[in-house]
Amino acid sequence: MRIGLLGTGPWADMAHAPALAGHGGLDFVGVWGRRPDAAKVLAERHGTRAYDDVDALLADVEAVAVALPPAVQADLAVRAARAGRHLLLDKPLAPTVAQGRAVVEAVRTASVASVVFFTTRFQPETEAWITEQSAGDGWFTARAQWLGALFGDGVDSPFADSPWRREKGALWDVGPHALSVLLPVLGDARRVAAAAPGPGDTVQLVLDHRGGASSTLTLSLTAPPAAAGATVELRGRAGVTLLPETTEGPVPALRRAADALLVAAGGGRPHPCDAAFGLRVTEILAEAEALLIDRD
Repeated sequence: MRIGLLGTGPWADMAHAPALAGHGGLDFVGVWGRRPDAAKVLAERHGTRAYDDVDALLADVEAVAVALPPAVQADLAVRAARAGRHLLLDKPLAPTVAQGRAVVEAVRTASVASVVFFTTRFQPETEAWITEQSAGDGWFTARAQWLGALFGDGVDSPFADSPWRREKGALWDVGPHALSVLLPVLGDARRVAAAAPGPGDTVQLVLDHRGGASSTLTLSLTAPPAAAGATVELRGRAGVTLLPETTEGPVPALRRAADALLVAAGGGRPHPCDAAFGLRVTEILAEAEALLIDRD
């Protein structure tokens, strides 16, 4: 499948481009970015072509991978879907519900495949755990802590200067990861409560799930480096279980996401992490954000 990359930032450089270039089922046709010079450098590094015009790239491919800020991603995803291109997207799908719905509608109308890259859902150990727990019942409660040190003192990260992360914070950056684990196991959220009692961008959510369980989420990008990490704990009739730890980087996981897109585009069943699921995550995040704004 001929695929192009939209985006030239750190995530495109360290994850998307290597994943696309090294995937045996993909022909990495080219790169488009809002910075033409960066697109040229990234394309040369992976032996492909830099495009100055996004529509020219869309004309040459069957699918696109997107590594851009959520608002830019949503608009270009609609454009690509309307051109009949399959979509490998990043989380969050969009920064507003309206933009997320526009992506889903464009995907449905054009009958194209979509996969949203929630990292944990494309790592074998964690996805197997999610599948196993979702097959059971009797869950009583869950606790998810997704703590990053992106904005911590002394942290040197290429993502620290990301304008959308500075604006939207942990709720929108790591919140999707936590929800991508909890929702398939406990069911959709019927009610959401939110508070921002912690330092920096730290927020806490409480979800009431359709399966009958409740969950609490603690999300932050300002944790001390020694305290950073992700934990998900489930408690119920079967006892207590923890999300497995994994040290795998994003490139192999992104290649599996590309595998999922190939299957869906070839007429297979839609992947559970398609644009519709990405929209549901966006709706929950937007509801929590509105509650936090009301408290202010």
